[in-house]
Amino acid sequence: MTRLFLFPLMCAAAMAQPPHLDNIRQLTSGGQNAEAYWSTDGRRLIFQTTRKPYDCDQIFIMNADGSDQHLVSTGKGRTTCGYFLKDNRHIVYASTHEAGDACPPPPDRSKGYLWGVFPGYDIYLATDRGKILKKLTSAPGYDAEATVNWKTDRIVYTSLASGDLDLWTMRPDGSRKKRITTAAGYDGGAVFSRDGKKLVWRAHHPRTPESLARYQGLLKENLTAPMKMELMVSDADGRNPRAITDFNCASFAPTFTPDGKQIVFASNKHNCDGRRFELYRVNLDGTGLEQITDLGGFTSFPEFSPDGKKLVFVSDWKAKERYEFNIFTADWK
Repeated sequence: MTRLFLFPLMCAAAMAQPPHLDNIRQLTSGGQNAEAYWSTDGRRLIFQTTRKPYDCDQIFIMNADGSDQHLVSTGKGRTTCGYFLKDNRHIVYASTHEAGDACPPPPDRSKGYLWGVFPGYDIYLATDRGKILKKLTSAPGYDAEATVNWKTDRIVYTSLASGDLDLWTMRPDGSRKKRITTAAGYDGGAVFSRDGKKLVWRAHHPRTPESLARYQGLLKENLTAPMKMELMVSDADGRNPRAITDFNCASFAPTFTPDGKQIVFASNKHNCDGRRFELYRVNLDGTGLEQITDLGGFTSFPEFSPDGKKLVFVSDWKAKERYEFNIFTADWK
């Protein structure tokens, strides 16, 4: 699922240095770049991008300084959510290329801001040079949003295999698939803590019969509405789930701090109907909320480097064109 919010350009003319970020460096320039994730040695980043000559997201890899940006997906269909395996030589990502060479049509915006839950998405194992080795999912409907825990060698992803958008886990070869969430509604964008003991994800669990009916109606059209999502934390097997936000806004793209004690995420909590997203930090029990960035536009998709010294994130800060989103790194203080 392309999780980039395509809102108009809203860049701050000037910005005070965020208290936890230093030496901010822009790695991409132009296009729509999102969801950059580190390699195990911290020397590379895998990310999704829409840039010429491609009409929709493809998976690229680049060096951690932004050099050597190159395609590693097929260049066909739409892709999302690339991630390195622990051996640093293989990757997983979701793609619709087997369902057709063309990009799936975008959602009808007359129904509001929606995400396409394209049924052609499946998750693939490939080399870091782009050779597909195996198709890891084959259930009818959406399979995407995979991330990997390098310590336990487990993949968590979102699947429609149960008839609802639930979290599942599997091994890197596609074996031992297990559904780990059962609540009605959307569960996605999950990541493990570094020790592999906890999970955090974004969720939309309808609270009224009317909202459940709308969710299920959209799902029948392979759509979901992302503007009301809360963050959930659980044990790695999905047990003991609990919400750690209750903003009734769009909170998403969570990641654990390296010590596993806090979550950094993106939200528009200061204006739930607004288009400004900043990074926040919160404790696992929902206390201690702190705003991390104040860039004035769209900022999201944070992830800490393997050594915990850097943060990668996506922002329209300094964008030169409408709908331009770039990847940045910064030293974490």
